[in-house]
Amino acid sequence: MKIIRRKFLKLLSFSCLSLLSFPYNLLNAITKKIINPNLTIEQKKIMLNEATERPYSSALNQEKREGFFHCANCGARLFASSAKFDSGTGWPSFTESLPGAFKTKTDYSFGMKRVEYHCAKCGVHHGHVFDDGPTSTQKRFCSNGLCLIFKPK
Repeated sequence: MKIIRRKFLKLLSFSCLSLLSFPYNLLNAITKKIINPNLTIEQKKIMLNEATERPYSSALNQEKREGFFHCANCGARLFASSAKFDSGTGWPSFTESLPGAFKTKTDYSFGMKRVEYHCAKCGVHHGHVFDDGPTSTQKRFCSNGLCLIFKPK
């Protein structure tokens, strides 16, 4: 009987925790503005719910032309192509963003502390920034390719 009660209480506590996080997730999604009505379901999952695309799935990994990378939602300029490098991680990576392009927050998902970045104009999620980049900035902006649109010069 004690085992059944313990399992029931455990299940109840997990249910309560998920209910408590629901308003946060809902509020988080509401504060982001959908500007591009043509976003795919996958883009919305990444941009609004902070999901991640599969590594090596982005065509932008191979992009080498001169130009700028823009937010797929609002069109804001985020990265210059000169800041792009191959990090070997499977996601488009950049050593620096354009000034004022992003706002950051601390992300504790997956049991670790990471810095998450969002478009400063529309608030959608783009990826995480790490302190292991190859240049003097030592930054690696690891971006979801589905969040970006490349416009050649």
